[in-house]
Amino acid sequence: MVAIRVTDSKRVTMSDKRFNASKIERLRSPERMELLEINRVVDICLENQSIHSILDAGTGSGVFAQAFHSYGLQVEGVDVNAEMVAACIEILSSISFKVAPIENLPYEDKSFDMVFFGMVLHETDDSLKSFQEGHRVAGKQVLILEWPYEEQPFGPPLSDRLSKEEIQRLASSAGLKVGEMIRLKNLCLYRFFVQ
Repeated sequence: MVAIRVTDSKRVTMSDKRFNASKIERLRSPERMELLEINRVVDICLENQSIHSILDAGTGSGVFAQAFHSYGLQVEGVDVNAEMVAACIEILSSISFKVAPIENLPYEDKSFDMVFFGMVLHETDDSLKSFQEGHRVAGKQVLILEWPYEEQPFGPPLSDRLSKEEIQRLASSAGLKVGEMIRLKNLCLYRFFVQ
C-alpha cells in the first residue's frame, strides 16, 4: 500500500475529472512523450541556468519530474489528483510527491529554484492564484509549458487554451518579470523571473 499525504481534499476540480490513474499509461505513451518533447523542454529550462531544486507543479504522470530528476536535481511533484500521485510514487519512488492543488502549494516561500507548470494551467480553477503560488515558492524562475493558442489535431479545444497575451498578463499580475516565450514543435514554453 502506498501512503500519500493529502493537503487539501475540500473540492473536486476539473483536473480530478479529466485525469485519473487509469490514464497513466496513455499519459506516458511513446506518442505523448514525443509530442511533449520532454528532453528538449528540460534542456531549455536548464540551459545557462543555475538550478538545483525544482517543483513540478501539476505533475500528472510525473514525466517531467522524472526527466528533471535524471539530471541529478532535487525534484518534488505536486498534483491535485490523489490517484495520479499514488501512481507517481509507485513509478518514481526516489522523488517526493504530494497531493495538493497548484492554487495552494504546501511549501514555504522560495522553497525551490524553479517552479515548472507542465500542461496544467489550462486545467486550473484559478490561473492567477496558480501563478501567485508559483511565484511565492520559486526562488529564481517559473516556467510554463502550454498548448499554443491555435487549433491543433490534438490537445484541448481552443476554448480551453490560454493565449500568449493571457499567460503574460497573469504572470505580470502575479509579480513575475516577463521573460521569453519559446515556440516548440507542438507547444509553447514560457520563462518568467522572480523579481
